[in-house]
Amino acid sequence: MEEKELQELVEKLSLEEFGKPFKHRVTFNSKLRTTGGRYLLGTHNIEINKKYLEQLGIKELIGIIKHELCHYHLHLEGKGYQHRDPEFRWLLKKVGAPRFCSQLTEKPKKRSAKKVLLYECTKCRLHYKRKRSIDTSRYVCGKCRGKLKKIKELTFE
Repeated sequence: MEEKELQELVEKLSLEEFGKPFKHRVTFNSKLRTTGGRYLLGTHNIEINKKYLEQLGIKELIGIIKHELCHYHLHLEGKGYQHRDPEFRWLLKKVGAPRFCSQLTEKPKKRSAKKVLLYECTKCRLHYKRKRSIDTSRYVCGKCRGKLKKIKELTFE
């Protein structure tokens, strides 16, 4: 599905389910990870996670669009548009939109392994654990002002 088709689908659903036009933009946002979509308060645009369409199908996508349209129309009317507001919950039930989207079947990619750098003072033997490397020619021990030396780099899964 292209963004043009998505825009047409959102406009159609808005008129059919809410009886009001959708006058802003809807786009796919590949950076969304834990949510199916989001309504942007400042621009009134809607962003949709394309992974939900690819993994769970058009039915799930329509539910996400209806959910985001609930936020959209209530916000523009000046009513309670947040998840905890009674108007929002009532409108979700009325149009048959889910309160939360389903879990994606494919797990997100794991981030790279964490590394810890171990430094030692050559004078007093004090150990320093750091996530980022230290310029040993510039920095010295905080206790005795001795020279620092990198001992090893540990990685954790």
